Amino acid sequence: MKKILLIISLIVSASALFAQADKESSPLDNVSISYLDKSFSVYDKLQKTIWSDPELGFLETKSSALLQNHLKSNGFTVEAGVAGMPTAFVASYGSGHPVIAVLAEFDALPGLSQDTVPYRKPLVEGGAGHGCGHNAFGVGAAAGAVAIAQWLNAEKHTGTIKVFGTPAEEGGGGKVYMVRDGLFKDVDIVLDWHPATGNGVTTGTGTAIQMVDYSFYGIATHAAGSPDKGRSALDGVEALNYMVNLLREHVPTSSRIHYVISNGGEAPNVVPDYARVSYYIRSPKREILKELVAWIGQAAEGAALGTQTKVKSEIISGFYERLNNRKLSELVQRNLEIVGGVHYDARERAFAEEIAKGLNKDISALEEVKSVKPLADEKPSTGGGSSDVGDISWVVPTVSFNTATFVPGSAGHSWQNVAVGGTTIGTKSLINTAKVFSLSAIALYTNPELVKEIKEEFEKRRGADFKYEPLLGDRKPALDYRVKR
Repeated sequence: MKKILLIISLIVSASALFAQADKESSPLDNVSISYLDKSFSVYDKLQKTIWSDPELGFLETKSSALLQNHLKSNGFTVEAGVAGMPTAFVASYGSGHPVIAVLAEFDALPGLSQDTVPYRKPLVEGGAGHGCGHNAFGVGAAAGAVAIAQWLNAEKHTGTIKVFGTPAEEGGGGKVYMVRDGLFKDVDIVLDWHPATGNGVTTGTGTAIQMVDYSFYGIATHAAGSPDKGRSALDGVEALNYMVNLLREHVPTSSRIHYVISNGGEAPNVVPDYARVSYYIRSPKREILKELVAWIGQAAEGAALGTQTKVKSEIISGFYERLNNRKLSELVQRNLEIVGGVHYDARERAFAEEIAKGLNKDISALEEVKSVKPLADEKPSTGGGSSDVGDISWVVPTVSFNTATFVPGSAGHSWQNVAVGGTTIGTKSLINTAKVFSLSAIALYTNPELVKEIKEEFEKRRGADFKYEPLLGDRKPALDYRVKR
């Protein structure tokens, strides 16, 4: 009997030791993850505060200040108003290398005001809204950075974590000015994320873009009484648009050209002496983009000659396509799979189902938010959107990933995204993001060889002759680009 009891005791002890070993070896068993698990309410309140007062690009005074103050209260030093942008900042914690940076965006979109209900209900008619989830974006970056700082402090480990507060991603290109001013020179690795309808690492390269305003100047006169005395600036705009629509047949199919007449005159009975058209010109390769911009510039000159007006062009902004890093993507993929997807509670599920039904989507698609997509191969871009993260990716090894902030099937920049992102679904997404940031940063801090391999791949893919030249030239930040003119 004593032998049996002894054997049982040994088995129980061994099981306890194995269980303890498993617990200690779990990547999720560290101070950073523990901090995030305990801080849901903190970041839920912070993201909803930014969501409830949406601010447009370069005007994000309150949103930027909220993130800065949170980081300061957690031991970060903050340099504000960098690169000529009042709402841009760099927050730092720790010392020495590697220096790991996370990116924070916080600008909203015009015309997307929306309540957290599953039907269209603007809170402010015509007002702004976070249709791209930047309320969660900035808070997720701040949460991840604070969690990493907790780990650095607890482990007394060498390394620096930085948060780059990057304003005006939606067309203003805040990151480009920060790259141009050399603010990323001492950074070793950049970790980036974006709210989405699913969970996965970004492997697409996107498109390079230049945003150009063409302003035409004519002669005003009475449109009925003396039309021969005038020269219509609007005619110049329309002539340009017509020529651009003709040249579409002869550009690469992966290129994109879109425009809006942002000023077409004041009254039909006055020949307009001023008119402006705003263009977004995109291509997967910036070399082709430059050719397209030059061609459209020639069309603008021709339009002015043909209408006897004058034209001036102004580059509003411009971004590079992305340069991906496979080694870094594999690291984040592993950690994204460890953290897992987003899991709705009963209330969140019911809300998401109503959104899905309104989109005529099968509610079974909601299961997608629980899983992580496999790491895809990089494929040549066939068009699509652009991001100022592209410029960063050409000066520092950079990885981007998504977590499920929105309901599957939702369109980008939609009221549905505003509605969902401002709920606890958005908070769950950003907490998962912060955990991925934490696990990835810890792996980089504790594995110098991995950092070296990532940098070697970066240099090889970028090329020895690469020289960074911003597509927006030497212009100052267009701080008023969201202000009605």
